[in-house]
Amino acid sequence: MSSAATNDEPDALSVVNQLRDLAADPLNRRAIVQDQGCLPGLILFMDHPNPPVVHSALLALRYLAECRANREKMKGELGMMLSLQNVIQKTTTPGETKLLASEIYDILQSSNMADTGSVNEMNSRRRKAQFFLGTTNKRAKTVVLHIDGLDDSSRRNLCEEALLKIKGVISFTFQMAVQRCVVRIRSDLKAEALATAIASTKVMKAQQVVKSETGEEMLVPFQDTPVEVEQNTDLPDYLPEDESPIKEQDKAVSRVGSHPEGGASWLSTAANFLSRSFYW
Repeated sequence: MSSAATNDEPDALSVVNQLRDLAADPLNRRAIVQDQGCLPGLILFMDHPNPPVVHSALLALRYLAECRANREKMKGELGMMLSLQNVIQKTTTPGETKLLASEIYDILQSSNMADTGSVNEMNSRRRKAQFFLGTTNKRAKTVVLHIDGLDDSSRRNLCEEALLKIKGVISFTFQMAVQRCVVRIRSDLKAEALATAIASTKVMKAQQVVKSETGEEMLVPFQDTPVEVEQNTDLPDYLPEDESPIKEQDKAVSRVGSHPEGGASWLSTAANFLSRSFYW
């Protein structure tokens, strides 16, 4: 690995985060996997010494694996399955990251699975990964927030940073057109903690979106009294979801770097960075 990968740490994290955000958009997933540089780069990121880089690369791969048409190519990519196994087996890998790598491995392994032995092996691997989570692997719930002030990408970045710091946040999806954020959290985390974190940005305020008995949406304000927020000390408890609660409105979601007119050019930039940083 060249010095660019080790001496220019923010670049590596920035690039993998951009790829993650591009991969979060279903419209980009085929193009990313077909690109000659992006998949090999994400595989190399799994061996990166910086844990957040590894975690972000796995999130990107998890999004890409949601597209069934991508799975065979991903599974056959040189080093993919071996690198996933290394992440799962490495003793220093955080529990959330192990589970994420295990999920991806299982999805790719089962893309053409036929025999029962492989199924048993898959279930065994998942149980081992969940062991590392211990009692923290609890049932999740969905909270829909309307966020006053969520009106541009810089505000969205602030909101994202605030949510990622909360222990118990699993995933979130922004709907910029309607100033909303759909957040998946563990059942033992109070929704008020999300409001407190967003209020800490000083420029945004959250209200909860709930449905009345007649099915109409209502905005319910949170109490002004801040609640104590348990923060992540290592990696965020942040996992992609198998299914998003929002389907049709996904196209209106704005993501970092995921601009319809600029996605392809940014993909090319990312691929160039990967080849410059990691290939001899």
